[in-house]
Amino acid sequence: MSVDPNLLDDLEGRGLIHQIAEPKDAPLRKLLEEPQVIYAGFDPTSSSLHIGNLIPLFGLRRFQQAGHKVIVLAGGATGMIGDPSGKSSERTLMTKEVLQANLAGVKQQLSAFLDFEGDNPALLVDNLDWTENLGLLDFLRDIGKHFFVNVMVKKDSVKDRLDREGEGLSFTEFSYSLLQGFDFFWLHQNHGCKVQIGGSDQYGNIVAGTDLIRRKTEGERGYGLTMPLLLKPDGTKFGKSAEGQNIWVDPGKTSPWAFRQFWFNQPDDMVITLLKRFTFLPLSEISKLEETVGKGREAQRALAVHMTGLVHGEETATQVEKAAEVFFNPKADLREMPVELLEDAFSEAPTTELARSELEGEGKNWLDLVVEVAWGGANKRGQARKDIQGNAMSLNGQKLTDPDAAITTEHLVHDRYLVLRKGKKSQFLVKLQ
Repeated sequence: MSVDPNLLDDLEGRGLIHQIAEPKDAPLRKLLEEPQVIYAGFDPTSSSLHIGNLIPLFGLRRFQQAGHKVIVLAGGATGMIGDPSGKSSERTLMTKEVLQANLAGVKQQLSAFLDFEGDNPALLVDNLDWTENLGLLDFLRDIGKHFFVNVMVKKDSVKDRLDREGEGLSFTEFSYSLLQGFDFFWLHQNHGCKVQIGGSDQYGNIVAGTDLIRRKTEGERGYGLTMPLLLKPDGTKFGKSAEGQNIWVDPGKTSPWAFRQFWFNQPDDMVITLLKRFTFLPLSEISKLEETVGKGREAQRALAVHMTGLVHGEETATQVEKAAEVFFNPKADLREMPVELLEDAFSEAPTTELARSELEGEGKNWLDLVVEVAWGGANKRGQARKDIQGNAMSLNGQKLTDPDAAITTEHLVHDRYLVLRKGKKSQFLVKLQ
């Protein structure tokens, strides 16, 4: 099988290379001229991947598309220990039952991003398979003797914790590097894996593996490639919503609508970086989108469509994008939005519950409804009337200027909702009990 010789150039052009661990006399670029086995690992710290996991996962996808064999490792064993990298304090260890449940969810998601069929199928492995029955004494004799404490304590993930006042580092987390190094060695011996990729905080753990391979095999080579952790302009870690919540791959944790909105709302100074590092759009196409930044939201829309398609499928991405066109058009008929997307889109809007009986028969007076929903009190009737007569209030995308108009069940969207808009930005949801 032939490989794409321009893979590293593409990764460099996207800003996806942070460090490379390679022998001086045998560079990674030369190695990748032939098909290689590449792996990346993911610990099941939750039942779902989040977007912080996507850069290394998509890194595997890029290697697979370039003609290399890829292995994705689900850390059933390392997840029981906890990686200290990037953590300021000791992790709370999860029970075996929680880990197994998380692992089942993560494994299912991993298989959605890589091709596990076809001519060059990816391989999914679990490091619990080769560590669960490994004896402590055998591990210390055969693996531990190749690790040196004076080297390990110099790693940033260890040093930062040791230098932090009031904090320490348990032997459990200190040993994580040995387990990850052993994973690399095991995959090298059993699957011919020569390259590990991961985030920049994994460099020390990856080098532990390359060193172990060299020492245990009398000089065979292992390679590492790390990708930069993505930071927001304020220096905080990228991957959370404005409320500080993780953006998850699981649609039950982050809905496709909220997922789309996260990407669409990225600022101009981030959008091109995100297009380069997350998407599979050609760099030439991203350069054209860069010319539009500051003149509209074309680049953000391309990012949102592409990412939603990658994670939730093209059909869902198309449906969500059509819903967004309706949602952000004050004159659009909201009946065109699928009910589940309407609920997601207005999930953060002020919501008022109403009994169906209030809309039956002669219905509810429009002015009364506006006062109750948009102004929240009878003492605002004068202002509410001015809003209505001044063409500032709409119902389901339609302007209503008659304060005495009757709102009935015929106005309901999907037989349950009313959407009131005040001006261009304020919107309110009425939901029947």
